[in-house]
Order: sequence, then C-alpha cells, then structure tokens
Amino acid sequence: MSRGGWAGWCLALWLACWSAQAAPLRRFALVAGNDEGGADTRPLRFATEDARKLHALLVRLGGVALGDARLLLDAGPEDFLRALAQLERESAAARARGERTELLVYYSGHAKDDTLRMGTQTLGLDTLKHRLAAAPADVRIAILDACRSGRITRAKGARRAPAFSIDAGAGREARGLVLLTSSAADEDSQESDLLGGSYFTHHLLSGLMGDADRSGDGQVTLFEAYSHAYARTVADTADSGAGPQHPTFSYDLSGNGDVVLTDLRGRDEGLLVPASAPPGPYYFVNGAGLVVAEVDKAAGTERRLALAPGAYAVKRRLSDRLRVGQTEVRRGDTTVLDESRLRDAPFSDDPVKGVPPLPRPRRTYWTLGVNAGYHSVFDAPARENLFLATPLVGLEGGLFHYFREDWRWDLDVSMGTRRATLNLPTLSGPAYRYTLLTAGTSLVAEWPRGRWSPFVGARLAYLVVNRTFDDPDLPTQYYAVFTPGVVAGARWRLTDHVELTARARGHYLLYTVDARRSLGYWELGALVTYRL
Repeated sequence: MSRGGWAGWCLALWLACWSAQAAPLRRFALVAGNDEGGADTRPLRFATEDARKLHALLVRLGGVALGDARLLLDAGPEDFLRALAQLERESAAARARGERTELLVYYSGHAKDDTLRMGTQTLGLDTLKHRLAAAPADVRIAILDACRSGRITRAKGARRAPAFSIDAGAGREARGLVLLTSSAADEDSQESDLLGGSYFTHHLLSGLMGDADRSGDGQVTLFEAYSHAYARTVADTADSGAGPQHPTFSYDLSGNGDVVLTDLRGRDEGLLVPASAPPGPYYFVNGAGLVVAEVDKAAGTERRLALAPGAYAVKRRLSDRLRVGQTEVRRGDTTVLDESRLRDAPFSDDPVKGVPPLPRPRRTYWTLGVNAGYHSVFDAPARENLFLATPLVGLEGGLFHYFREDWRWDLDVSMGTRRATLNLPTLSGPAYRYTLLTAGTSLVAEWPRGRWSPFVGARLAYLVVNRTFDDPDLPTQYYAVFTPGVVAGARWRLTDHVELTARARGHYLLYTVDARRSLGYWELGALVTYRL
C-alpha cells in the first residue's frame, strides 16, 4: 500500500474511533420492587427497599439522569410495561439524535413458574426477555433479584459461573443484551435481616460503590460488579438453611469492551481506606445496625467507597477479636479512614450482632384528592326537616404507612347545599337554603391485594348545618356537633400515582336543640387521589 494509502487508512480509522468515543452516552433505568407475590407466597420484607437503594445509586453514581430513571414500588405488569415503553420511546429518540443508549431494567420480588409475580398478576420471563431483545437501545441490561429467576438465562450462552468472556476496554462500543439473575433456575433468592435486603442486591450495591473495582481505575464495570456479587452471594448463603445461592448470567455482546456501570472518578464525596491500612475485609454499618457496604482491601493498596453522607460504624474482623470504631462521611468531602483509631473489642461487641429482625420498611407518602358523595340521616322525620339528604364534594389528604405499615391517616373536608321548604306543625312554607359542612379525620387499616386494598377504620367528624331563609325576618339557624363513626371501603390503583376509592361511612349524631335525640347518618362516596 502506498504511503498516501496508509495515511488515508489511518485517518479513516482515527475518525471512526473518534466518532465512536465522541458519541454521547445516555443511560435509562427502570427499577421496580414488589413485596407481594400473590395468594400462594409470603410477602417479602426488602424488595421495594432494594429497588429504592439501586434507584438512588444509579442516579448518584451510575450516570442516569433523574428524568431518565423510573422507580416502581408494588406496581403491576401493566405499569411496568407502560414505564418500559416510555423509556423505549425516549431511547429511540436519543438514538435518532446520534446518541448511544443503554437501558437497564432491575426487578426485585417474587418469581415462580417462569413468571415474575407482581402482586396478584404475572409477567412472563420470556415476554420480558423478548421485549428487551427488541428494545431500541445499544446495550440492554436486565438484573432480576427473584427466586428461580435463573430460568430466564437458560438460552444458549447462560453460565452459572463468576466470570464473563469479554474483553476489558472501552465499553462505549459494546452492543447487545445482558441478563443477570440472583439465583439459578432451581434456587430461592434469600433476604437478610442484618443486611436489610437481599444478599445479591446488597453485594451488587456494595460492589457498585467501589468494592468491585478490582482494577483500581475508579470505574466499576459489568464484569466486575457481577463477579463480585456472585462470589459474595455464594459465600454468604453457603451455610444458610436454603443452601447456597448461585447468581447466573447470559450475555450477547458484540464489539469491544465491557460496560461501565458506575464511575467513581473525580468524586470528592465518599470514604478512602488508605494503602497504609491493614489488609482484610472492612464492614460499614449504618445507624440501624445494617451493613450497607463492604470493602476487601489488599496489602499496599488503597480502596475507595462511594458511601453516601452519614455516620457509620466500622468493623474489621480478626481471628480472635474485632477492630471497631466510628467514621463520618461529610457531604462533598472524602473521609480517610484512620485504622489506628479503631479499638480492639471482643466478638460480643459486634455492632451488627444481636440486631433484632427489622419490620418491613415503611414507604411513607402523601396523597391528595377530590371526593364526591351523598349524606343522609337514617331517621325519616329528621331527614325531612332537620338534616336533609345532601350531595357532597370536597378535598382529602392521606398519609400512608406513618404510624405503622398498611395504616392510613386521612384528613377531609366536604360541603353540600340544596334548596328546600320548611314544613313544621307551627310553621309551614318558608323557603331556605340548606348548607352542610363536614370536616373529619380517619385512621384506617388496609389489606393490600395487588391493585386492590380493602380497608376499615374509625372516623371523627365535625358537622356544621346552616339554614338561611329567603324571608329576612326569619333568623339564620346553625347547628354544630362532633360525630364519631366508622368507615370501610376499598381503593384501586390505576397507575403509579392515581388511585380510585369507594367507601361508606356510618356516624352517631346527638341532637340536643329542642329535644335530646340520638340519630345516625350515613355517607357513600368516591375519591380520586394522586400520590405525591
């Protein structure tokens, strides 16, 4: 080849490489967790919490913009596929603009009979796999933390081993589909009270924060993250009652290089275990007694861990004792761990030993909505002249899971009005406007059943009645009274944020104006709410 030909070939090669590297990368993430798996399963304790943790980490360290991440908690297949379709459309639009795209899908929950169990509904593993295979993104990654989820990797290329046969290098050129699962096709995925999550997701998160960065380049690749999660999950579950749990993978990547999942370079925030610190495993425990991250340090090397700001207990386990202490990660700063400040302690002082089982994490949130209903007293004579049957409209707010899991605290106000004429033995015919105002608070317990959640509870309302006569010579009449009662009904989740509720209320009313009378009233209503 002539000199000019060589020069042209080199220039073309350089331009191709520059174009591949210059193409901007946009990453999309769908993160879902579901604690419920239907009538024949026991509720999980940490599936939704694991989803929250991964969602936060991907936004903080994984290069996923907040607007490109979707977090679904206890959602059904329709919501899941709807969110996936939206991300597919956004990914296709980004590719049309010349951007490289990656789509990461994570699910934590139940799986059985080749399906993901989302409440009372299911999503087939094959359906999800085919959907991801056709998704308009350069790289598609699915991470499933569910029992027997390894069935999705039974196709050619599936491995039950802690390594990939792909080259390390510039992962921006990689294209294809990768499937990671927390367990093999015949194994259960296990949760840990002390970790506050599943073994697999815990070690995946710890690895993505830096523990899996074996190369020390400040980037955690797909290969590093999976290898780390595999080894630690197998080791931690080897002695469990359910037996060892083996994560699996299936990949179909073309091009050169691995895929970088988190980039820790240039971050001032986190914790540094210096090269001078003794080798071995270090554990970092939050205020609730949960191991949130780990790092296995080799002699003469420094290790970085992108811990979120906060105070942590540090534990290093020796053969005959512990080394324990405290450290604090400040926002915007790198905290250097001073191992010399750790103290020797017996195993009985283990900061995670003896921590009681945790309750299910509370997913506290507010809803706001509008209601419509109908109010009527049971007593017919009173309904004709004292407390008229009246349609109502109003506003309502609900606080979920604050006092305890699956309890709801409601605050509501409603008003109704109508025209009527007064017919009494001593007075007949004057026309008036009747106005009813109610303000109440309720405490109810719910029993979630997938999208449906029946509930029952107690309510205290303040009832204000007003009669304004057309005849100005007749005085306006008021009556106000507190009324205790009960409420029951069911709500139905339409989408992640919109819910419909149908309910009935029954109240006791003590009337004391011209005689002491015990009355009762009922209300039927419907409510549309938006989850904040």
